[in-house]
Amino acid sequence: MNKFLSVLLLMVLSIGSSYAATSNQSTVEQAVETMRLAMLSADKAQLEHVALSSLTYGHSSAVIENKAQFVDAIVSGRSSFKTLQFQDQSIITEGDTAIVRHVFVADTNDNGKVGKVKIGVMLVFKKVNADWKLLARQAYKLPQ
Repeated sequence: MNKFLSVLLLMVLSIGSSYAATSNQSTVEQAVETMRLAMLSADKAQLEHVALSSLTYGHSSAVIENKAQFVDAIVSGRSSFKTLQFQDQSIITEGDTAIVRHVFVADTNDNGKVGKVKIGVMLVFKKVNADWKLLARQAYKLPQ
């Protein structure tokens, strides 16, 4: 009987941790989508809400921005997106940390200069209370 209870307890704990991982993944996906929509619409309040004050935001050009610079670049139109997709996204969660990778595909209009972007991106989110907040972002050039 003890073996049966041990196996049953192990199954219940496994299901619970699996549910927590799935739940975290879903809420991280929502945070990433909120960020994408805020970038697309240049919504200052949402951009500020999704990012931690200690954000470090790296571009594929090697430019590094803090939270204020990241928000200002989008709100001011220096970085303006006409379309923005995050393709081939993967999410790994470990406790209160999540790593998100995707291909960032956009049509841009930065200060009147039209362009196209297709780069790789890695995001690091940290869970603060019930919210996932962007802690770090690093973009990189994709192989040709």
